[in-house]
Amino acid sequence: MPYRSDVEAADALKIAYHDIRAEIGKVIVGQDEVIKFVLISIFSNGHCLLVGVPGLAKTLLVQTVAQVLDLDFKRIQFTPDLMPSDIIGSEILGEDRNFKFIKGPVFSNIILADEINRTPPKTQAALLEAMQEKSVTAAGVTHTLAKPFFVLATQNPIEQEGTYPLPEAQLDRFMFNVALDYPTFKEELQVVKNTTSTAMVTVNKKLNAEQIIYFQQLVRNIPVSDNVLEYAVKLVGKTRPNSEFASPQVKRLLNWGAGPRASQFLILGAKCHAVLNGKYSPDIEDVQAVAKPILSHRIVRSYHAEAEGLTANDIIAQLL
Repeated sequence: MPYRSDVEAADALKIAYHDIRAEIGKVIVGQDEVIKFVLISIFSNGHCLLVGVPGLAKTLLVQTVAQVLDLDFKRIQFTPDLMPSDIIGSEILGEDRNFKFIKGPVFSNIILADEINRTPPKTQAALLEAMQEKSVTAAGVTHTLAKPFFVLATQNPIEQEGTYPLPEAQLDRFMFNVALDYPTFKEELQVVKNTTSTAMVTVNKKLNAEQIIYFQQLVRNIPVSDNVLEYAVKLVGKTRPNSEFASPQVKRLLNWGAGPRASQFLILGAKCHAVLNGKYSPDIEDVQAVAKPILSHRIVRSYHAEAEGLTANDIIAQLL
């Protein structure tokens, strides 16, 4: 890479990030928070879960990100009859009477797992193995996935009938859990204008796979001071009802707290957030900026919290 130092590379990542945001903004109106967290999870080498009602441009967002980053993109629509082999691929008997492995859609850079809670646990587990190990095992042979590899899963929060909610252990593999909201009146006006005319928008490629892998490594190289590390680990400790840091309020409102993966993602997310905002080392504000989407799907509320109508984000806001 043509950078003389990490400082120069960090400046380049910040510029690239703003260019990417501008390109995505040609297609996606609003959703600034969502775009920010999707890009942070890509540069931090994590995965992202998007929760929102239908029609909020979740699929379009992922397609646009893949175009701007010049990455291979596949969409998997999850249904109750989807099998693991539909995702990872299967062995077939070739013309030469030998078995050969035909790769499934998981062999791509960006995977959109649409409505991941619509498919049975066996199929969910096949995708989640790929997310964790960055490889797939079929008929005893391990196949390595392409780099960078990034899964964006979507869930519809309204209808839970006939769905298979992701277990906590599998939710834990997603770096971020991002909630999409309805657009504002002005944004929706703009969306309707853009999508009901013949105007065609072209987005330009701003990065390629090699550069993304380089920037993922750069994010890991960023130094973190001890007080920021301690703050992140202590923040996660505060969510555990039986920990020394837990307040009486947390003991009443939470049954389970976040695991060590939350601490790791808080630091990685804070490093990336710092660089994208022109800093060379994260501070406590950077940890706080990424805390809600990292912790919200890792804590289990108690009966008291549900009775009082407190969401996971309300409880995290109290901790911050």
